[in-house]
Amino acid sequence: MQKRELSKLGGGSSSFATATPPKRGRPFGSGNNNSLSAAGSVAAAESIALSSILGPSLQVHNLLSEQNNKRIVIALQSGLKSELTWALNALTLLSFKEKEEVRKDATPLAKIPGLLDALLQIVDDWRDIAFPKELQRTPRVRLLGANSPVSGFGSEYEALDLNDAHPRSGLASSSSSTGTLGHKDPRNHHPSEWWFDEDTLFNLDEEGRAEKQQCAVAVSNIIRNFSFMPDNETVMAQHRHCLETVFQCIEGHSTEDEELVTNALETIVNLAPLMDLRIFSSSRPSYIKITVKHAVQAIMGILGSSVKAWNCAAAELLGRLIINPDNEPFLLPFAPQIYRRLVDLLSLPAADAQAAAVGALYNLSEVSMDCRLKIASERWAIDRLLKVLKVPHPVPEVCRKAAMILESLVSEPQNRAHLLAFENAFAEFLFLDSKYSDTFGRILYELSSRPSNKVGTAQGIWGMSM
Repeated sequence: MQKRELSKLGGGSSSFATATPPKRGRPFGSGNNNSLSAAGSVAAAESIALSSILGPSLQVHNLLSEQNNKRIVIALQSGLKSELTWALNALTLLSFKEKEEVRKDATPLAKIPGLLDALLQIVDDWRDIAFPKELQRTPRVRLLGANSPVSGFGSEYEALDLNDAHPRSGLASSSSSTGTLGHKDPRNHHPSEWWFDEDTLFNLDEEGRAEKQQCAVAVSNIIRNFSFMPDNETVMAQHRHCLETVFQCIEGHSTEDEELVTNALETIVNLAPLMDLRIFSSSRPSYIKITVKHAVQAIMGILGSSVKAWNCAAAELLGRLIINPDNEPFLLPFAPQIYRRLVDLLSLPAADAQAAAVGALYNLSEVSMDCRLKIASERWAIDRLLKVLKVPHPVPEVCRKAAMILESLVSEPQNRAHLLAFENAFAEFLFLDSKYSDTFGRILYELSSRPSNKVGTAQGIWGMSM
C-alpha cells in the first residue's frame, strides 16, 4: 500500500505542501561563559547555517567511538556501579548538543553494536522491580559471615576503615564501622552519593531501588536524545525492544517516574513518522509482550491524563501515526474518544495545546470521509476552530491548518447542516482577513452552489424549520 504523503495539498491557488513534522525542540542551555565566546564565534564561522540545526543530536567523535564503543557497551552490561556511572555520564554528555554547537567527523551511537540493547536492559531491570511495596519481598537478613570482618557482602571497606587515609563519601566513619563490624550505618549513607561508594552490585532494598530508578531515568534521557538524530530514526523505529520499552513506560504513567514517562513519550513522538504499529504483531522477537491494542490504549491513557504537556505530546503522536495508512485500522476504533479529547484541547487557552490539537485534527481530516463526518458532528468543534482563527493563534501555520480543516469538512454534503450555522462567521473572515479570504471563499461557494442552496442558506441564517 502506498504510504500517505506527509505533504498535503490545499484547494485552489492557496495550496502548498507542508514540511516534515519537526522534532520536539530542546531549550537553550547555559551560554553565559565569557571564556567560550571566542571559541563559539570561530565555530559559528566555520559552520553551516545555524538555523538548520534543530534540537540535540546524539553524536560522538570518531576517536572516542573507535576506542571506547566496546568499553561503553561492556560497562553498561557489567552491572557494576562505577562502570555503569561512567558509561551513563559519558553518553549523557555526548548525547546533548547545543543548537549553536557544530561537531565534525561524528558517528551515530545507535549504530554501535549492542549499545541500544544494553541501555534498554537497564530500563527493563528497573521495570522488573518497580512494583508496589506490598508486593515486594521483605529484605532477607544476611547472617552468613556476620562474625567475620570481611563478610563478602560489600562491607569490607567499613570493616577495614581504621587506617584508611582516603575516606569515601557516604560511608560510615571509622569508629562507627568498627562498632558495627561491617554493617552500614543507614544514618550516614545517602542514596544520592551511591556513585562514590565501593564498586559493588545493586541491591534490591529501598536504597538499591532508588539507585536503579536513577539509572533508568538517565537511560531514558539518553534514548530520547537518540531519537533526535536522523541517522538513528530508522534503527530505533524498527527496533521492537526499543518500542516495547518506551510504550511500557507510558502505559504505567500513573505510577511511574514522571521524567521517565516524559522522555519515553517524546521518544515515541520523534519516531512516530516512521513507526508501524504492526511491529507489535510481527514475527520479530518480543521482550515485553506488548500488543498493538495495549500500545494504542497507552496513548489514549496519556491523552486523557491530567498533565497538559503529556496531552499535547499524545495529540501530536496521534497526528503523526495516522499519516501511515497501515496504522489506521488500529487507531480508528478509538476515533470518537480521540475527536472528543482533541476538541477539548482546543478550548484550552494554552497555545501549545491548541497547536497540537489542530495538527492532529488536520491529519485526521485527510484520512477518510467518515473522519470528516465525525469531526464536524463533534460538539463545539467548528466553533473552537473558528476561535483559533479569531484570537488568532500566534503561529500562522496553526491558523492555516484550522482553516484547511474547515474547508475539508465542507467538502462532505452531509456536513452542510453543521456548517450553515456559521455562514456569517465565514463571511466575516472572507471580507476582513485577506490571509484566509481564498479559503473561506471556497467554503462559502461550497455552501451556496448546491441545488438546495436557497432553502439551506435560509435555514442556516434565520433558523427556519422544515
